[in-house]
Amino acid sequence: MQNDTKTHGLWETTAPPAPATKGLTGDVRTQVCIVGGGYTGNSAALHLAKKGIESVVLEAKEIGFGGAGRNVGLVNAGMWVMPDELPNVLGEVHGARLLKLLGDAPAAVFEIVEAYRIDCQLQKHGTLHCAVGQAGLDELRQREAQWQARGAPVRLLSAEETARRVGSHAYTGSLLDLRAGTIQPLAYVRGLAGAALKEGAVIYTGSPALEVVADGARWRVRTPGGSVTADWVVMATDAYTQGPWEIIRREQVHLPYFNLATEPLPDSIRATLLPGNEGVWDTKEVLSSFRMDNRGRLIFGSVGALRGAGEVIHRGWALRALHKIFPQIGKVRFEAEWYGQIGMTDDNLPRFHAFAPNVIGISGYNGRGIAPGTVMGRTLAERIAGDLGDDDLPLPVTTPADAKMRAIKEVFYEVGAQAAHLTDSRF
Repeated sequence: MQNDTKTHGLWETTAPPAPATKGLTGDVRTQVCIVGGGYTGNSAALHLAKKGIESVVLEAKEIGFGGAGRNVGLVNAGMWVMPDELPNVLGEVHGARLLKLLGDAPAAVFEIVEAYRIDCQLQKHGTLHCAVGQAGLDELRQREAQWQARGAPVRLLSAEETARRVGSHAYTGSLLDLRAGTIQPLAYVRGLAGAALKEGAVIYTGSPALEVVADGARWRVRTPGGSVTADWVVMATDAYTQGPWEIIRREQVHLPYFNLATEPLPDSIRATLLPGNEGVWDTKEVLSSFRMDNRGRLIFGSVGALRGAGEVIHRGWALRALHKIFPQIGKVRFEAEWYGQIGMTDDNLPRFHAFAPNVIGISGYNGRGIAPGTVMGRTLAERIAGDLGDDDLPLPVTTPADAKMRAIKEVFYEVGAQAAHLTDSRF
């Protein structure tokens, strides 16, 4: 996209084409105007259409251009934070609702993929959160206990079982979550948009929202080529927000994350790595993640941006890390590389905002965009349809505010990731 191979990398070259769309010209009227064509926006459009509610999606560039088309593709349940932290931060009512919603979120993704036959390399074999050292194993024991107390199908695996499933003896154990899986993220969001169009939604690409102004009791969203007048506006732009309510971006600290994809591995090597096709991430503070695609490419990622000095540092670290984790892998060459930005909130939890009367949005997925974005889009549709009131939401309605020391933290994350990958004693 945008003539830059480092934005969407392997996902762009292997995803089916996006559904045909065009830019907005002229003035249109609808019930709901959705700003942003990622997981949240397209899910909201799909679920509104299924309820018989008209909507128009305005995407500034292309479907899945933001975080939706750049990530690892792990369809995880919950958030990064410990399950018990949600009720501690949000209170018992909202904490329990959000845990339930996000715990069931992967199943909602799988249901949409299967119902609309989305070609997105879906694997429903779970994910492995792998422990690095004793401290990592202790953390996973806590996660296991907290999730099992809520009836989740998670269990702690021994170092031996982890080695068998991963193909590496680098880890002291792992937490297997059978609710989760992997997906080709850009293919999924394109398919989600196609499903919304099939149900009757309208999507315009290359149509950034320049301003949102009151028009009597309705709202007018202006673009370079026209405008949309609607009863409701949904802000679904998340960490890549520009233009109206840019506070959504300023409320989040950008954490850069990169991925490198190997060429397809020989069958003899492929058979030893992730034979069960789980997705993996580890417990290190500067974490790593990896999974396989359907052609036997190993997609390996970590915190950092592939620009400036980081490009050489992170690529060199990744080669060392791969050979340390998988000594059997032999000589490898990276076929594609790309990076994006994860939006991190101060408490690592998402936000529900009412920006103005009938202008709402959910953002701040903290690296868990696929499943949470899908169910939060559905939640927005339910709120607009009247199925949910403000008191029924999985999150409290809050006022957006600038993240503390955002600019300093963003520099620290990028430079800190470079330092960590230069000095990592394990790799």
